[in-house]
Amino acid sequence: MIKVNFSPKIDDEKTAEILKEIVKDKMGGWLELPRNFDKSELRSIKEAAEKIHNESEYLVCIGIGGSYLGHRAIIEALRPKSGVKIIYAGNSLSRRELKEALEEVGDADFSVNIISKSGTTLEPAIAFSEFKKKLVEKYGEEEAYSRIYATTDAKHGALSDEAKAAGYARFVIPDNIGGRYSVLTAVGLLPLAVAGVDIDKLIEGATEASVSAVETATKYACMRYELGKKGYDTEVFASFEPSTMYFNEWLKQLFGESEGKGRQGIFPASVIYSTDLHSLGQFMQDGRRNLYETIVDFPTDDLNAKVVTAVRIAHTEGGIPVLCLSVPSFDEKGFGELIYFFELACAISAKLFGVNPFDQPGVEKYKQELKKLMEEN
Repeated sequence: MIKVNFSPKIDDEKTAEILKEIVKDKMGGWLELPRNFDKSELRSIKEAAEKIHNESEYLVCIGIGGSYLGHRAIIEALRPKSGVKIIYAGNSLSRRELKEALEEVGDADFSVNIISKSGTTLEPAIAFSEFKKKLVEKYGEEEAYSRIYATTDAKHGALSDEAKAAGYARFVIPDNIGGRYSVLTAVGLLPLAVAGVDIDKLIEGATEASVSAVETATKYACMRYELGKKGYDTEVFASFEPSTMYFNEWLKQLFGESEGKGRQGIFPASVIYSTDLHSLGQFMQDGRRNLYETIVDFPTDDLNAKVVTAVRIAHTEGGIPVLCLSVPSFDEKGFGELIYFFELACAISAKLFGVNPFDQPGVEKYKQELKKLMEEN
């Protein structure tokens, strides 16, 4: 069970109403997902992962934002040894990055997991085109298509249509779960299983959190809201394990896209200690006091534990509110619990700020403007 070191004011009536709203929301499917995961879907994911294990040295995961950050966060943190190597592509428009990914695969056997609700998002669409071409050149069209796994909308969209026509193996992004809340769907579970992560334990941790973490998630959300009202407009997520860098990136997307609208929300930033104590440490100690710190405290060695304590004392005395979330274990079960905890806390927090946790109008605006510029050329 995740533990917290703070006791905010909680309006029980208001938070109970918010929880009811989230449960009823058309995009709240992630709430019940761990407890009610489709066993046949889970079996299909494991079978696909086994097939990829047997025939590929690499799995190229193509996606951006919520389509890749969550599972990459867990893979980078746990660094499993028994799985297929995962290569990521389609998360930027850098030609250099795409070229390096293609070169890393080289002549090795590989498969592709293209993850996109619509199939029209520019970054993954470009990468998928290049890797599909490489597959066809290496294996011929029939075998190439047997090595493509499309995680997409069940019925609609360019990728869904292409997958049906070409016969790609298909997995569904549920209509009632948005990208940044999709780690525990096939979006995350297929790459995780291929990489050698125990997805049963991950789901077990999330299932336990769906019961045990409601109170702590509500406390954390209310504490964020209290701090926001007092002018603390930046939250710095602090971890003491370098391998959790991408978990911090997932947190920034989760909170940034869920809360940052209507001129509301708390800006999410992150640090990795003790490394960043020697770069951002000065600002954290003596800079502007518009920020607070949320330490995600995993079980660690004695020396790192002392660093955690020293940071909490120094930064508190320096005038920074320090929240600490103690995570029970650094393994699949612990991360399953942590993912569910943050998803729930984020949804509650956004509702407290009076915004919809499940849309991202600002992102859609950038896409519209980019489309106009491309059409002009």
